Amino acid sequence: MAISGSGIFVNNIIAALGTTNLDIDLESETEIKVALFQNSITPDYNASTANAAYGAGAYASGEVSGTGYTAGGLVLTTTTLTGSSGVMTFDSADPSWASSTITNARGALIYNNVLNPKSGVLLVDLVSDYSTSNGTFLITVSASGWFQVDLVP
Repeated sequence: MAISGSGIFVNNIIAALGTTNLDIDLESETEIKVALFQNSITPDYNASTANAAYGAGAYASGEVSGTGYTAGGLVLTTTTLTGSSGVMTFDSADPSWASSTITNARGALIYNNVLNPKSGVLLVDLVSDYSTSNGTFLITVSASGWFQVDLVP
């Protein structure tokens, strides 16, 4: 299999909102990271919290490597979690890796780097494989943010 679409990790969101109270702070300027993965992984959006985490399950391998990229990715900055007209939106500044040589990045895993396990929140399908050669790898976040959830359908 391969990455074939973006998705939110169901069990981690249930754990965050349910009795487990998984402490995923999407507004943290230090806890939320984004890591790049190649198309060799097979996402499971219904995986247990332990397997829907950076360094575990499908995300135990397949992370890109190269000059200018550090394993684990980078911290997202200017993170916001807002609500308006019944819609919750998660957004951040556009992440970038300057002077990088990255080969075949296909997915971006957003996860909490402080929790154990390092709980995934969202995997973004970049739709194609992207590479850089001593250039800037930039993910331009949608004007609508990383994701929106309509809480009043």
